[in-house]
Amino acid sequence: MNFLAAAGVRRLCAMRAVLPCLWRGKYFSSGNEPAENNTVTPMLRHLIYKIKSTGPITVAEYMKEVLTNPAKGYYMNRDMLGEEGDFITSPEISQMFGELLGIWFISEWIAAGKNAAFQLVELGPGKGTLLGDILRVFSQLGSLLKNCDISLHLVEVSQKLSEIQALTLTEEKVPLERNAESPVYMKGVTKSGIPVSWYRDLQDVPKEYSFYLAHEFFDVLPVHKFQKTPHGWREVLVDIDPQVSDKLRFVLAPCATPAEAFIQNDETRDHVEVCPEAGVVIQELSQRISLTGGAALIADYGHDGTKTDTFRGFCGHRLHDVLTAPGTADLTADVDFSYLRRMSQGKVASLGPVEQQTFLRNMGIDVRLKILLDKTDDPSLRQQLLQGYNMLMNPMKMGERFNFLALVPHQRLHGRNHQTNARQSKPSPSPVAGFGELAWQ
Repeated sequence: MNFLAAAGVRRLCAMRAVLPCLWRGKYFSSGNEPAENNTVTPMLRHLIYKIKSTGPITVAEYMKEVLTNPAKGYYMNRDMLGEEGDFITSPEISQMFGELLGIWFISEWIAAGKNAAFQLVELGPGKGTLLGDILRVFSQLGSLLKNCDISLHLVEVSQKLSEIQALTLTEEKVPLERNAESPVYMKGVTKSGIPVSWYRDLQDVPKEYSFYLAHEFFDVLPVHKFQKTPHGWREVLVDIDPQVSDKLRFVLAPCATPAEAFIQNDETRDHVEVCPEAGVVIQELSQRISLTGGAALIADYGHDGTKTDTFRGFCGHRLHDVLTAPGTADLTADVDFSYLRRMSQGKVASLGPVEQQTFLRNMGIDVRLKILLDKTDDPSLRQQLLQGYNMLMNPMKMGERFNFLALVPHQRLHGRNHQTNARQSKPSPSPVAGFGELAWQ
């Protein structure tokens, strides 16, 4: 849907009759950075040529080009994760995070009737660290899963990251199968013998009983930004600064643009961000879960329809002006969980969002920390465990900024299994782990 909005903007603004964007948001600048800081990158040259050819572009189109352009995109040819990269995610902070998510999927698999097979699908798997921790839990609970046929399906557009994931998960003990022209562009077998496949698009993943994981996936999907004006909503666009030919600036569209359709009629904020691509993914997940069962777990930093300007950049673990040196920094925006719930369109039940500290505490992180501390006398390891716990749980760090949302079949909350299991009588509904205290049945 966002490509229609982009096309509409090009038609409406072909005359470049745009309005300077005079307000400054909390995170992103209007492009008024010192000239010496505005490195002319290959991506900047590409964007200037594009804008000169078509007119100002939407923030969504800007994000998409900067992050996933096949030749110059930030995500496409680099490893941006970890201490040497531009940001660190929860799996890199502590093994406990992935272990508890592994428990969550097993808990939901049990609650739904212990299906004979399931696909574990991760959207944007990073380095594969999170899946590695989840698979370790699966191995430790192998007696519980021994009769279940599990397969992994990774949705990843970055060739560089897919290679890192393959090394993390398989150690290439079995040679990888590669076919760049196929929807399944890579196949392998994990260290524990589980088949794993890579895709560029969720649509290509087989529509079978699946559990879906999206950790810090939705926050990098392109957003359209809108500012309320005396003339109604006006979309924020990216244009060339008329005073400096190799700089970009924000401007306001002179008239309505197609993406305005995604703004709620009763919206009271004066600045909003909407993400049509996130809506498309949620609709796909909801459709799949309603038809074949399973569940989706979404973890990201975000809000419940309350925040305004959250678009920002990160480079070397520091905030970075989003219009400066494009292609060298990560771009992100907080996830609007209220929008994700709306886009499920009632096909599935949604739980949350709940804050990360609540979710992890319900999953038993305090018990897990004690077990790990009791197992080691190494002072440096104990300090690492405590620091990781603090980063995940401290309200001033990740504890309140990150949230969890779950999508489950409606029948999951009413005690009816998606598939009949002749060996098991109809159970009473158990709480969904993380959103209530963990309870094995």
